Amino acid sequence: MQPEVIEHVWIPLRDGCRLSARLWLPEGLAGRPFPAVLEYIPYRKRDGTRGRDEPMHGFFAANGYAAVRVDMRGTGESEGLLADEYLLQEQEDALDVIAWIAAQPWCSGAVGMMGKSWGGFNSLQVAARRPPALKAIITAYSTDDRFRDDIHFMGGCLLNDNLWWGSIMLAYQARPQDPAVAGEGWRKAWLDRLEALPFFPAIWASHQRYDEYWRHGSVQEDWSAIQCPVLAVGGWADSYTNAVPRLLANLQGPRRGIIGPWGHIYPQDGVPGPAIGFLQEALRWWDHWLKGRDTGVMEEPMLRAYVNDAVRPDGSRPHQPGRWVGEPDWPSPRMTLRELHLIAAGALSGEPDPAPGARSIRSPLWHGMAAGEWMATGCPGEMPTDQRLDDGGALVFETAPLDAPLEILGAPELEVLIASDAPVAQVAVRLCDVLPTGEVLRVSYQVLNLTHRHGHTAPEPLVPGRAEPVRITLSACGHRFAPGHRVRLSVATSYWPIIWPAPSPATLTLDTAGCVLRLPCREGGDAIEPYAPALHGTNAPTTQVDPGRIARWSRIDHLTGDYTYVTEGEGGLFGEGVLRFDEIDSTLSHSLRRELTIRPDDPLSARYVLSQSYEMGREGWRIQIVTTTRMGSDAGAFTLDGTMDVFENGARVWAREWVERVPRDLL
Repeated sequence: MQPEVIEHVWIPLRDGCRLSARLWLPEGLAGRPFPAVLEYIPYRKRDGTRGRDEPMHGFFAANGYAAVRVDMRGTGESEGLLADEYLLQEQEDALDVIAWIAAQPWCSGAVGMMGKSWGGFNSLQVAARRPPALKAIITAYSTDDRFRDDIHFMGGCLLNDNLWWGSIMLAYQARPQDPAVAGEGWRKAWLDRLEALPFFPAIWASHQRYDEYWRHGSVQEDWSAIQCPVLAVGGWADSYTNAVPRLLANLQGPRRGIIGPWGHIYPQDGVPGPAIGFLQEALRWWDHWLKGRDTGVMEEPMLRAYVNDAVRPDGSRPHQPGRWVGEPDWPSPRMTLRELHLIAAGALSGEPDPAPGARSIRSPLWHGMAAGEWMATGCPGEMPTDQRLDDGGALVFETAPLDAPLEILGAPELEVLIASDAPVAQVAVRLCDVLPTGEVLRVSYQVLNLTHRHGHTAPEPLVPGRAEPVRITLSACGHRFAPGHRVRLSVATSYWPIIWPAPSPATLTLDTAGCVLRLPCREGGDAIEPYAPALHGTNAPTTQVDPGRIARWSRIDHLTGDYTYVTEGEGGLFGEGVLRFDEIDSTLSHSLRRELTIRPDDPLSARYVLSQSYEMGREGWRIQIVTTTRMGSDAGAFTLDGTMDVFENGARVWAREWVERVPRDLL
């Protein structure tokens, strides 16, 4: 069936604002209503996500669903203004959108909601509001905890991606409505949008503990609020995987989980591969809950996860070897915790240290050069590289070569007895697989601002010299350590360029008498059948105007000690190059350069500069948005500043500067 595509429809909201939607309707409706699938995000349905939307939503429409892709208020072709992410207004609008969809003659009254990242977040948030027509959701690469597991903070440490994403959002939100949709009023609406543009990275950086700002939209605050069925999806190479096990463990209604090897990409296009037939799986989920067909999805394992095998560490990884396994429940009764004790001599052992002692570390501040990106998106060079580059700046504990396979699935936990010589300090922990050939592959990691050792709500300074027990939960992972390989644990005091450093250098001392690593070991249970190959709907007609370019490199200046990390993407932010969508004659180009610099012994030397250019349009209507954002700090505050210049057909029509000083809150 070839779906009918309606390029633009207005959805009226209760306050008079209108949201813009794109529809894919099953062929030959002839008065027959169908269930609907909603995706509701701020990334421009007309051009921003057109290449991804067309084959996905077209697939659903070809299989008997009305697919509805809506631009949120203040984004894309929709009216209004966007002040921040995940606001109450966003949820209220979604309730109106769902009610509008359910009342359309082409809709049966049953609505499903799905999304990746922002759309995965708001699918959970809207489900917690219980709109009557919402019968099920699919949430991919999302979180239940906006402080602990989003792009702003990790373990109470400020992620450098906070500036990256905030800067991208500046460019995204500076884009105008398309005159071909909005008509003559597009330019005034555009200038209004520009005047109201918030300085996103400073807003997010100012909330440095789990306060009301983050509680809003964190569905862990009330698990019982979500009663509709939930399919939760994650990927080991992505940064939004931890929520899947927590959702499965805490939700009370019907739920299922899938975790693959992928980065931040829908699984039908997943990288590292293997990609899977995710659209077919989604269809089975929708058929079960929106059409009432018994597709067998609820008889299958609660969690289906891909267990990675070891590979040589390479920043570019198109394929990940491994196998699919299934767990009937989560937490799984097949899981056991295996304890490995840290030994002062540098070993990891099944027995406690017979001669415990103190081990101290003050890492160079460029420790983390082999970390790769916080969030993989399928780009070359973004994955963690050989961890030997970082292990020289860390405390390292390692097992003997394994004589049998060791398979883990879940979140490893490290308990340490630790003292700091500074009141504010960080710890970075990496779990690694040491190959017989010597290469070291990162399996999982976690960072922790030690002032958050008792929780993220009320940080407390450390008492210099006082040893305290601290528990660190590493990110969930699925990995098989093969016989002959070694398990390695590395402990350091910094993780640049992933996180911003503490305000002063710190030395950490571990007392091995109180240090143990607990691995969630999977015992028994054979591999399950792999998924069917990926299917897609028809692609949007697209012309590759320029292939673009990606560069990623680092250097150390041996005169000054400066370490610099640079990434550059020309033409396409995620390696897609410059594209023209032929049906709407719109060309998009997005170039971005990041440069992060630090000296090995001076955290106040940290500097971050990000410049970007976003270009869009067609003959007679060409828009360019140019931004530069910077971040630095002193002992008491962060300084974030930015400039933006906006051009229409080569003439500058708007300019803005921001300078924000954000006090440090034990960070």
